[in-house]
Amino acid sequence: MVVTGLTLGLGLLPGIVLVATVGVGGFVAAWHTSPQLSTAFWTTLWSGLMSLGIIVLLGGPTVWYLTRIASPGLAIWGMGLVLVPLFMPPLVLGLVLAYVLGPDTSVGAVLTAWGVTTTNSWFALVVGQVYEALPYFIITAWAGLRRLSPIIEEAAHSLNRKPCEVFWYVTVPLSAPSLIAALAMTWSRVVGAFGAVVILAYHPTGLPVAIWIGLEEVGLAQALPLALWLLVVGLPVPLGFAIRGERRVALRR
Repeated sequence: MVVTGLTLGLGLLPGIVLVATVGVGGFVAAWHTSPQLSTAFWTTLWSGLMSLGIIVLLGGPTVWYLTRIASPGLAIWGMGLVLVPLFMPPLVLGLVLAYVLGPDTSVGAVLTAWGVTTTNSWFALVVGQVYEALPYFIITAWAGLRRLSPIIEEAAHSLNRKPCEVFWYVTVPLSAPSLIAALAMTWSRVVGAFGAVVILAYHPTGLPVAIWIGLEEVGLAQALPLALWLLVVGLPVPLGFAIRGERRVALRR
């Protein structure tokens, strides 16, 4: 009990200190006094939604294939490859992406010919966010789907249900807590992505980069209110997903 209380206290400490230091007045005033806050806020929000959608479109089928179709050996190698960006320092990941996508590279030249700006653009911002957050979605969703027995799905198939019906009405509801946790963790990583993003997309400036700029140019007085706004963007979605996931678990009990 003591260890649990200490752990929870340590987890709450940064948020409590941030709220107490900035205060409601400082939080509201920052929107009017910080020249970058409004643009950075909406940039983070919209790019985060785009990145989350791309991650679900890429990660969902990948997790399904690795847990339901691939052989055990292929699944292990697949997970290893997917998780490579997770074990790379974000700054190193950003350097690698900049090297691959730069305008002087073959990939960058092709994308530029197609009218895609590969650095300091919305494309680059979303790419950085997706690379930093995709492994978190895959590993969390994969853990949940692995625990779901295929026998349940096979029983549904035996009732002449179509694969899409089995997926939506059996697989998704039973694995919902893990999928919700995956979405919550992914959103937090997307909106907080910094290392790869600051190298690929200094502009358009999202909140993490704006916090760093404020710290460099002014100091903590400028950076802390922006950090609280980032907390407002990043925290409600995971909390909402977590509460919904716990309700689902409670109902199943």
